[in-house]
Amino acid sequence: MAIFVLTLIVVAGAFAIFQWGGNVLLKEATPKGHFEAAQAGGGPDYTQPSSWVARPGMSDNPAEWLPDGMTGSRAGNAAVFYIHPTTYLESDRWNAPLQAGGETAFRTNLFVQSQASAFNGTGEIWAPYYRQAAFGSFLLESKDAEEALDFAYRDVAAAFDQFVEEAGDRPMILAGHSQGALHLERLLREKVAGKPIAKRVVAAYVVGWPIDVTSDLPALGLPACTAADQTACILSWLTFGEPANPDLIVDQWQKTKGLDGGERRRKNVLCVNPLTGSQNGIAPPQANPGTLVPTADLRSATVEPQAVGARCDKGLLIATGQIPPLGPYVLPGNNYHVYDYALFWGAIRRDAERRLAAWHH
Repeated sequence: MAIFVLTLIVVAGAFAIFQWGGNVLLKEATPKGHFEAAQAGGGPDYTQPSSWVARPGMSDNPAEWLPDGMTGSRAGNAAVFYIHPTTYLESDRWNAPLQAGGETAFRTNLFVQSQASAFNGTGEIWAPYYRQAAFGSFLLESKDAEEALDFAYRDVAAAFDQFVEEAGDRPMILAGHSQGALHLERLLREKVAGKPIAKRVVAAYVVGWPIDVTSDLPALGLPACTAADQTACILSWLTFGEPANPDLIVDQWQKTKGLDGGERRRKNVLCVNPLTGSQNGIAPPQANPGTLVPTADLRSATVEPQAVGARCDKGLLIATGQIPPLGPYVLPGNNYHVYDYALFWGAIRRDAERRLAAWHH
């Protein structure tokens, strides 16, 4: 099995460089022509297993993956809904086909394998294919980009409806990363906030996408997590090394309006430390139960405990300690976007299991 790390680095690196890079790359990455729904091909039928990257009962389920030397155990009865990030790097259309083959399919499986697997100790995982917006959709504020993201979200929303039906009355864990986190944010606002289902949400992991605590968070219907055993709350973080320079990301984000129509500000970015499970938390490397580290041949991964600490600082999660050699593609500004899950994989796993136990009590 090919290790996820290298592929994730390349994907996130391309995504971020094209998203916030120079004009030459901008021209290359912007999807050709105008948005046309028909170009994305047929839509999903989420009653069918073929519309899911991972779901209960699937053989060779990537969400059931575990690092070398780790024995699987499922102590929980949660239903987990996970939304993968952008894996379609082509510029031939604004939205990917539902099951784009080749490298897109490979990347999608690897994201589910490396990120959703953090939750497989808490219960069963549903991870939908969806006609994701191509990474070029994030480059410009345009009608085409807006339509592409809306189009992708409609698939995610339909998948969530099917998930809710199949999950029954079980507690729910919701998770996503990057584009997946953007769609999860909208799901929370439209399908969870103020509705009875909110009482069944153990936690929502909205990772790798900024949330303004003033102009975004209230619309999501759940508060930020302020304690490790709190339930029905949101965890969100953007990981950077030192010295951190988030300007390439946050400057663009600040130009957009919050969910309540208000201004978004860098000083208001939500940071919940996955090591402490609390907003604005600080923790030493000794508090980290495990970072995913690739083996030398890039064929597998192990968990290295007590290597990486973290502290929330002005809305960013700053990684501290001795970061293992995960790869050379840290993004400009010491942005560890690609490692948002990998750096804290063991902590995310522990956090989800702890919150689920608290939900039951």
